Amino acid sequence: MRIHHSAGMALVVVTSALLFGCQIQREAPSSAQIEVLGMKARQEADAHAERKLMDWAGQHLPVAQRELAILYQARPKQRDAALALFELAARGGDREAAFQAGEMLRVGVAGVPAAPAAAAPWYDMAARQQHAKASLMLGLLYKNGEGVPRDPVRAAHWLEQASQLGNPHAMFLLSYLYNDGIGVVRDRAKGRAWLEEAAEHEYPPAIQELAMTVQRGDDLTRKDEQRASHLMMEASEHRRNNWNRF
Repeated sequence: MRIHHSAGMALVVVTSALLFGCQIQREAPSSAQIEVLGMKARQEADAHAERKLMDWAGQHLPVAQRELAILYQARPKQRDAALALFELAARGGDREAAFQAGEMLRVGVAGVPAAPAAAAPWYDMAARQQHAKASLMLGLLYKNGEGVPRDPVRAAHWLEQASQLGNPHAMFLLSYLYNDGIGVVRDRAKGRAWLEEAAEHEYPPAIQELAMTVQRGDDLTRKDEQRASHLMMEASEHRRNNWNRF
């Protein structure tokens, strides 16, 4: 009887372990795990990693859909599929996917014609989730009337949000809006503060603009030739370091 009891207990233990192992395998991967696999698929052209991404994307995991879309984006014949996956992931709550969908539609690429009007809702979706670059792009669309009616107030709103989120390009543009009172109440002190902040974030156009301001001097900034020269050199250095990352 003891032998049968021991064998039965062992069977229960093994079965439980197998069930636990299956449960682990079925657990959804973390966003970090998916992104690492996406990087592996892109950088190493790893077919197994790509198949795994496809499997996870088929399980309605937005991050996997986005990572697979980024992979397809580099392949001209699969760019329409990339856009569809970005849109799917965005609807699932992935703000980066919403931004990327907006980028593809605004610029247009082989297989996806430019459509700024169609890009605006995706930028809006990402911007409402505090995506800095999407906020910047939405502000630019409203500022320039690209795909949407020109609206200085909305432009200022989204550029302000992008600035608050740390985007120096937005800070630079916002400084002009405050200086000229476009979409906001004119406030030259705020304009200068945003220009200084953009320069602090190493944005070359802002550094150069600040250098010229300091060189001239005005009621907000005293003339300082030495600082102006230093700022000009700094602007040139940052331009060489590919500031287009902003």
